[in-house]
Amino acid sequence: MTTSGGGPGRRRGMIGAATAMFCVGTLTGVSPALHEYPVYGGQAVRYAAGAVLLFAVARARRLPPVRPNGRELLLVTLLALVGLAAFNVFIVESTRYADPATVGTIVATVPIILAVATPLMDRRRPTPHVVAAAVVVAVGAAVTIGLGGATFIGVLLALGALGGEVGFSLLAIPLLPKLGAIRVAAYSAAMAVPLLLVTGFVVDGPAMLRVPTPSEAAALAYLAVVVTAFAFFCWYDALPRLGAERAGLFSGFLPLGTIVATLLLGTGRPGWPEFFGAGLVIAGLLLGLRPTPVGARGDHTGQAEQGRRHGGGGQRHEDQSDEKPVAQQP
Repeated sequence: MTTSGGGPGRRRGMIGAATAMFCVGTLTGVSPALHEYPVYGGQAVRYAAGAVLLFAVARARRLPPVRPNGRELLLVTLLALVGLAAFNVFIVESTRYADPATVGTIVATVPIILAVATPLMDRRRPTPHVVAAAVVVAVGAAVTIGLGGATFIGVLLALGALGGEVGFSLLAIPLLPKLGAIRVAAYSAAMAVPLLLVTGFVVDGPAMLRVPTPSEAAALAYLAVVVTAFAFFCWYDALPRLGAERAGLFSGFLPLGTIVATLLLGTGRPGWPEFFGAGLVIAGLLLGLRPTPVGARGDHTGQAEQGRRHGGGGQRHEDQSDEKPVAQQP
């Protein structure tokens, strides 16, 4: 996968990635409001509402429907299962057995995994300064919200959420060149609904859905509009602009979203560790986002960028967005 070399497209990717991860970070602060609501039914409602909103946006932008082939349909299904349904169930369940700070810290280690896994998937060596930056970002995230308390089950559930967060990016990469950000977000959200409804019926039976309380309804609406429709589009729009290797660094904004959510909900107040950790996150981002000389990369990315500068082309996203970068399937 190639990424945009710079300019407005890169800036848009950075803003989108930061916005998406900040919004997702607020999830751990909002999740306690849904502890009494059936998990699977609640997440099904949230994704159904998010999918409807995304399809409405696609229609408003006059994006023609694109039918995925067999491989793409499998990837969409896996993305919905791992990156959406499983991730959010793990998040909600983990906050029953661990502090939201603990869960946020574990999930915020995702840049280290993406910094190593993404280049290996492209059959190239990890970029040393990006890996180092990922470690700095992860440490900053840990310092920002602290370790909190957790049971062994809580840690395992948080690790499951971490795996879902990794899948949320890596499984989407092959889909974005053809489908574009809006379609990937809409299709995956819609696919998650039947998966959650079937699971909810097996686990909870008819009790998987009920009328939510006002606070539960507000939490579900927030998850549908902000954390699903808005954040998903921002993230999937940013991925091809930055590449998962560098986009993952912006998961350092996850704990910042958690802090803001707890402040607004009146459940916490930041101190010097939070500000120091935020400084580390920013330092890690500056380190990881600095340009890598093309001649020093020794990988296919540098060759692709050279080709692009000499008139080489690739596929464009079909969602008619401005300044879409050239992207190729890995």
